[in-house]
Amino acid sequence: MIDDIFVFDNVIHLYDMSTPNIRRDRADAAPARDRILAYVNKLRWPGVPRHDDPDFEWARRWEVDDMYDLVFNSSPTDMAMTQVVPMFDWFEDWYAPVLTQHAMAAAHPQRVMFCGGVDPMYRGLNDALDQIDFQVGTLGAKSLKFYNGHAKIADCWRCDDERIAYPLFERARNTGIRVLQFHKGNPYGLQNMEYLSPIDLQGPARDFPDMNFVVHHLALPYFEEMLSIAARFPNVYLSLAGYMTFYRIAPRLVQDHLGRLLQMVGSDKILWGSEAALAGGPAPYLNAFMEIEIPEDLRVGYGYPQITRDDRRKILGENFARLMGVNIEEKKRELAALPATNPHAAAGAVKA
Repeated sequence: MIDDIFVFDNVIHLYDMSTPNIRRDRADAAPARDRILAYVNKLRWPGVPRHDDPDFEWARRWEVDDMYDLVFNSSPTDMAMTQVVPMFDWFEDWYAPVLTQHAMAAAHPQRVMFCGGVDPMYRGLNDALDQIDFQVGTLGAKSLKFYNGHAKIADCWRCDDERIAYPLFERARNTGIRVLQFHKGNPYGLQNMEYLSPIDLQGPARDFPDMNFVVHHLALPYFEEMLSIAARFPNVYLSLAGYMTFYRIAPRLVQDHLGRLLQMVGSDKILWGSEAALAGGPAPYLNAFMEIEIPEDLRVGYGYPQITRDDRRKILGENFARLMGVNIEEKKRELAALPATNPHAAAGAVKA
């Protein structure tokens, strides 16, 4: 906890950008991996190893022990959700592989939930539907992640496509999933960015009112569209996934965005997400979030509310705990009974 506030990190990724995972049939694969690392390098805070640090390798496969130490031993995080990123454009086993994310949750079930992920353009819709059954039924996924914008136009799809997307959402609902998550905005590489616009979430949010839709990265640069959608649709939530990394280089912009989110969407629908490990550990970003204020000129000039401790409490843990059915008081007692450093349990081998 931080300042006695329960921290439930919406998104961590055990990514694999190692050379063996780079697709050899795509000439753009290695350059795309390098662009991702170079971009994030600009956002990493002091103390986090740089892209060119000879003593630290970013282009690697993250393992369970590495992530546990980064997220839990080195930061005041209580729970986290490890999420698959079904980005197959440049990676053989995807950007954040299914079984690696599952291994993290299997090794630390008290602290970590597993979010699966599928893509209907990878091996077809039927395979994606089978993967939903497998990831939920066998691996115990509690949520699903989608990434519908790809480097090739032929691989892109819309979230409001009733032939391709709706069967995925229906299958997820039939397995008991009620929280669907989407990478929007924040294009990697040379994708056509319009496929990462959040406007195609309006249809499914309206047509699946019993499902909750979590949108990552505030859909930047589509902030205006995302703000409108989240303000109007009661089942659309916004994850601050990796967003606080911008506070060091653009504090005024972050204050403005946060003020507008509090004003238009409300703190009940904002979720904390660190995006560890790509930007480094969560600790500096959590500390920054606890310290951030909305300046007086923004409050007077635009009517933004000041962020309160109650807002921070909701955003850092309560909102996501509510979505995922976690009783925080019970979870505090469960975690208090664990050893100071949770022993690493070996996850059983499971084949996808």
